[in-house]
Formats: sequence, C-alpha cells, structure tokens
Amino acid sequence: MSVRHLELADFRIFHAAHIDLESDGTTVITGPNGTGKTSVLEALAYLGTRRSFRGAPPEAMVRTGAESAIVRAELEGVDSPTLVEAQILPVGRSRTRVNRKSVNGRRELGAAAPCTIFSPEDLVIVSGGPKGRREVLDDALAVLDAEGARAADETDRILRQRAALLRQSGGRGGEEIALTLDVWDQRLADAGKVLAAARERLVADLDPLVASAYSHLAGMGDEVLTVQRYVRSWDGDLLHALAASRRDDLRRGVNTVGPHRDDLLLEIDGREARTHASQGEQRCLALALRLGVHRLIRARTPLNPTLLLDDVFSELDPARSRALVAELPAGQALLTTAAPLPEGIQVARLLPVQSLDDA
Repeated sequence: MSVRHLELADFRIFHAAHIDLESDGTTVITGPNGTGKTSVLEALAYLGTRRSFRGAPPEAMVRTGAESAIVRAELEGVDSPTLVEAQILPVGRSRTRVNRKSVNGRRELGAAAPCTIFSPEDLVIVSGGPKGRREVLDDALAVLDAEGARAADETDRILRQRAALLRQSGGRGGEEIALTLDVWDQRLADAGKVLAAARERLVADLDPLVASAYSHLAGMGDEVLTVQRYVRSWDGDLLHALAASRRDDLRRGVNTVGPHRDDLLLEIDGREARTHASQGEQRCLALALRLGVHRLIRARTPLNPTLLLDDVFSELDPARSRALVAELPAGQALLTTAAPLPEGIQVARLLPVQSLDDA
C-alpha cells in the first residue's frame, strides 16, 4: 500500500495543493519552519486515524475563512487502487469515505490508509499521560485485530452515552437512571473486557520488537533493556468494578473505571520511563514503539504502512539520527526537514513546500 497522489483543499494554510509521491523510497519535503511541511503529513495521518497527530481540534485544520477542509488520497493497493477522502468540519461530525462509501470504523480506515508517524510530539507518548499510549495501541489494533478494533469503537460509543447519562443525572441516582446505567454497564463490561484483552495481547507481541529497536537506536547492540506492561484500571470483573464505582461516577458525572483509564507502563532498565528516563531515552523509546508497531503490521498483514517522519532529526543527536536511518524499513516514506539531511538516507524525491500550494 502506497500513496500515489494527495490533494488538499482549505487544509491548514493550503488553499489547494496537489502532491505526487514516489511509491517507493523517501520523498523529502523541505522548507522553512511555519510553511506547512508538517501539515502535509498531518493530512495523510488523518485519513487513517480520524485525528491530528499534533493533538489539534478539527477547527484548527480548516483554513481560516473556509467552511470545511478536504483531504483526498489515491493509494496503490495490493489488488486495486483505493481512494480515501475526508471532509473536516470545524463544527459537527467530520466525514470520511473509502472508494466513495462512508466509513466510520477505525478498522476500515486503518486498512485503507495505513501509516506510521514519527514526530517531535511523540515524546509525550512516553512522558505524558496514558491517553497517548492507549492511542498507539488502538491505532495498531485498527489494522491488526478486527475484534479489538470493533471493541475499541464500541467502547468509545458506550462511554460517550454513559457519560451523557451521568451528567444528566445531576448526581442523583433514581430508579430510572439506575436501570439505564445497568444496561450501559453491561455493554461497557462486554466491550471493555474484549478491548483490554486485545491490548494485552498486542503489548505482549510488541515487547520484543520494541526492545530490539530501542537497543539499536540507543546504540546498545542486542542488549534488551525495555519492558512494557499493560495496566488495567480495575481489579477482577469489570461489571463488578462498574457497580462499585457507580456512586462516585454519579457524584462526579464522569466514567471513572474502564479501558479508557488503562495505561501502558514503559520501563528502561527497571526504571519507569515516564518519570526516570532522560529526554533522549524517552524519545528513543517513543520511536522504538512506533517502529515495533510498524514491523508487526508488516509481518502479519499484506499492508505496508507509509512512514511519515516529521522533523525527527532536529530532535536527535547525530549518532541516534544515523541509528534511526539504519532502522527504517524499506517502503514508502515522507520526511520533512528545515535542515540538511544526515548522511546515509536515500532520497527518491525532493519537494520544496513552497511548490505545493496552487493558490
């Protein structure tokens, strides 16, 4: 799977952009900071994940003064070409289509436009809260585990409905509220247990791949120093945990227990990476986690995700930059940079960012 053509309309600073890409090798987008290089990668990543890897809300991705943004990509698939399109609305629900048919599930989108993103913001995967780590796992499930992906979508939907009910209750648990919560709790327990189990299996499969990638990125040869462990936010049966937390949920008006509160614990040499690793170690570990997911997808599916590399060399020292280049698998890659490339990277095409906008 590779992207042959990308079109942007009213996305970020672009009025209209048409970009042809090499199906194999690295296309480098060059230009000064603030000229839209990262926006190109953000648009491609949005097609497969329905969100900005920069953490931006939909309205930030729509050009000022425009009613919506359009992102359209033509991909060369294993059997036939695929067209993936997204309309991003500043208010309301954005829409995504695959071959002209509306698609909402993460499984379909992840398979239609698979990608692996490296960016300076990846540091927060290790140093920040659990949400970023859960998103890495759920994005991987979208292309690796159909049951897990469905459970992730279902869990998100149930959590939204349950949270709305908790807010409407005003902290009062009357009979009608209790009966409705019973229904949502059972559904959340069913979907949540499937999702947590899928994440746990994924973490176990990723652990050796991440450990190997980290050792090489950090210049440690084959020495394995990393450990990953999935940590649930409840003990025992999820349905029982939801019943025990109901009073607190009603009082606070939020869902306090479930897979949306789980975490991925990352350790380096017995130290929790989030609190005890240096920034360089954290960045290497975040890159290793992305590489591990990429390799697992390539090993278990016919998909070959596009690598999106956003200014990563500016955040790495020369030794780690060379190690990253050596670790990159073959296939299609898009790389942005405002500085000269480190030695050792093979470039298929150079694209000045100023040449992309047709306006």
